[in-house]
Amino acid sequence: MNMNESAENYLETILILSRRLPVVRSVDIALEMNFKKSSISVAMKNLRENGYITVSSAGFITLTEKGHEIADMIYERHTFLSGWLTALGIDEKTAAQDACRMEHVISPESFAAIKNYVTKNSEM
Repeated sequence: MNMNESAENYLETILILSRRLPVVRSVDIALEMNFKKSSISVAMKNLRENGYITVSSAGFITLTEKGHEIADMIYERHTFLSGWLTALGIDEKTAAQDACRMEHVISPESFAAIKNYVTKNSEM
């Protein structure tokens, strides 16, 4: 699963929106990410062509199994790292921004080791 940070952010956003809204549309993603709808359209086309999402005839966007796998991984990393940084005393805004950068570059092995260590040694 080698994809760029931007694509991972789109998939994570679709996941988050799908938990909040009955359906996810391009306009919802544009509003959430504060991007132009034209940028979203290009990104959704690429994600669809690569099998990460499906788009219904009504324009409803759904993660495929492959897309869900990546979105779940990125979302887990984000929530865990953000929570960990906050527990270390970092303010929430900075923790969220740092977690957003870290979630894309940390290896699966390093994330698992950090998660295991923190889980065993704290009350996070």
